[in-house]
Amino acid sequence: MAKNYSDGFVADGPLLFISGQVPEAPDGSVAEGDAVAQTRQVFRNIEAVLGAHGADIRHLVKVNYYLRHIADLQSVRQVLREFLVHEPRPAATLVEVTGLADSRFLVEVDGVACLPREPGGER
Repeated sequence: MAKNYSDGFVADGPLLFISGQVPEAPDGSVAEGDAVAQTRQVFRNIEAVLGAHGADIRHLVKVNYYLRHIADLQSVRQVLREFLVHEPRPAATLVEVTGLADSRFLVEVDGVACLPREPGGER
């Protein structure tokens, strides 16, 4: 299986540092249930941040994943295959943590994007 990340990445352009995104929707509700639903909401939030800066998911160059339970890794990978479909994929780090800002959160993701120099452009 192909990796969900790149081993290294060279970025050339303005960088956008994305704060940790949690599974909370814009209306304040938390994606309940499992790591799949929560990771999907996290990536929807990341897409919104990127979109506000004229970028999209293809512009991510580095992501850090924080999981409450390493056993959720396969669920998270399932969602990554849905969102990170373009090559090259961002470089990545995964860390299991004992807790996040809210006890309902199972996953949090922060990242760095290389913004396009022109609207709709490549990274």
